[in-house]
Parts: sequence; C-alpha cells; structure tokens
Amino acid sequence: MSAAPAFERVAVIGLGLLGGSLAVAAKQRGVARRVVGSARRLEPLKAALRNGIVDEIADPLDAVRGADLVVLATPVSAMPSVVQQVAPALSEGALVTDVGSVKAILTDTLPGLLPPGVTFVGAHPMAGSHKKGVEHASADLFEGACCVLTPLADTPREAVERVRHFWEAVGARIVLRDPEAHDAEVAWTSHLPHILAYAFARSLERAPATASELAATGFADFTRIAQSDAALWGDILAANRKAIAGPLQAFSEALSELASAIERGDGDAQEIFLASAREQLSRIRPVATAATGSRDCAPSGGQNPETATPGRGGPQEKPQTHHD
Repeated sequence: MSAAPAFERVAVIGLGLLGGSLAVAAKQRGVARRVVGSARRLEPLKAALRNGIVDEIADPLDAVRGADLVVLATPVSAMPSVVQQVAPALSEGALVTDVGSVKAILTDTLPGLLPPGVTFVGAHPMAGSHKKGVEHASADLFEGACCVLTPLADTPREAVERVRHFWEAVGARIVLRDPEAHDAEVAWTSHLPHILAYAFARSLERAPATASELAATGFADFTRIAQSDAALWGDILAANRKAIAGPLQAFSEALSELASAIERGDGDAQEIFLASAREQLSRIRPVATAATGSRDCAPSGGQNPETATPGRGGPQEKPQTHHD
C-alpha cells in the first residue's frame, strides 16, 4: 500500500523549466495528490496540461485556492507582486516556497505580504539548463541536486521540515543557509561566473569572423552559460547587486594583475599567478557528498524560472480552470 501524498494540492506559479520540472516531479513521485499550474501565457499552460505536467491550470488566485503548498517559480523581482495578488486566496496553514536565485530580498519582503497562518520558507534549487520553457521540463531535473533552504530564526520548525520533505521528495539534497550568506556565496559561485561569460561573449564583437573555425571545447565550455536567458539574468544580477560588488572587484583586480604580467612578458609572475589560481580552485571546487553519493552541489546552469510572469510584460490571458 503506497503512502499518502505529503501534500493535497500544490500550486506552481510560473511554468518555465524549473516550475514545469517541479510540477511533473511532484506528480510522478506522488508528492502531491493534485498539482495545479499558473502562468502569464495561456499556450504553455495548455501544453503543460496536455502533456501531463500538471493536473489542472488556472489563474493565480484560483490556483492557490485550497493549496497547502505554493511554489513561486517566477523571476525574483515579480514575486512580491505575485504574492500580493494571491494572498487573499491563501488558506491558513499553507506554505509558500520559491525557486529564486537571490534570497535576502525575498525573506525581507514576502513574509510581511502573507496573511496570518501562512509561512514562507525560501528555497533555491541549484539545478537548471541554458534551455528555457516548459517544453524542456524534466521530472529528474532535481535528482541529486543541491537545494538551499533559507529559513529565518523565527520560521516554525514544522514548516521548514515540510518544505524540506517536499524538496527531498523530488530528489534534491538540502543545504541550510542564512539568506545573506546564501547571496554572498552564490555571488561567487554562480552570479560572477555568469557575468564573466556574458562579458567575454560581448567582447567577441571584436573577434575575427574566421575565429569561429577554431572555437573548440574550451570555448564551448566557457561560453555555455552565456546562452542563458538575458532577461532572467538581468533580474538576478539586479536583485543581488550588493553581494556581487565584492567578487566583481576582486576579479577585476586579479585580471589586472595577470594582464600586467602578460604585458611585461614576465613568465615567472604568470606561472605563479596561474599556479595560485589552480590552488584556489581546488579549495572551492564542488564536492559530491560521500554519504549520499549525490552529484556536486553546483551552480545553476543558467535558466531558472520563466521570464514571462503573471502581472508583468503586457496583457495577460486569463486561463479558465481546466482539469485532466
């Protein structure tokens, strides 16, 4: 006899790669008795319903009505307005979590927008792809991936444990962080690498047109994340700009040091710099946990929630509630 689902109704607001993957994982793994999806555009919603990613589609208010867990899978900047929109329909005892790449701004803002008896537990699943859209959703996206939970000191323990169970049930490995510590760490391990990849890709306008003939695996590896969604990453970098400032300055200084050694033709200084760089990389390199055998707790590969969100980006088609 199979165990009863941990949640009766899970509402996922935003059906991009992460939202869609989370919805189908919750369905296939029996985490929720019913999964309902909501997003700004109607066509992806219909596709999600047609392909069995969700059980039901609805506008945001109807989606969260009666839900015991709501997952915000929109860009970080849109989450406060989404919460304000759906707050009147949230049930007492409901939990709200998210997939945002920046946490401090959300833990400072969202709890105050929720009605009494509804608890927010921030989450950041470190999984993704440079591909976007619900058509790339995968039930296995979170398998073995690191998911950072960022509860506050006064967050009820029961709420944290229920959200932990949800993420573990879809395959994630849980790591706890203070929201500010999370933002400081991902500024180094995820946000700065994306900045560097984008900046390098931008500089290619000065490269010879024939250089593409000589672009091999090293080029592809370094530039892969520069193919990530530009609007999404503009949103992330703006939200975490304070935490990014220090790492960006440190990189600028390191680049200037290496550039100076190259310009001087100082081979010894270059070798010392490169050896030191390898040493620092070994200190930070992601490590799989021996206990779980899970894959590295590595930064997202690029695309997190969908860029089109409820209440942003123009007129919104309001879906009627549909069932399978």
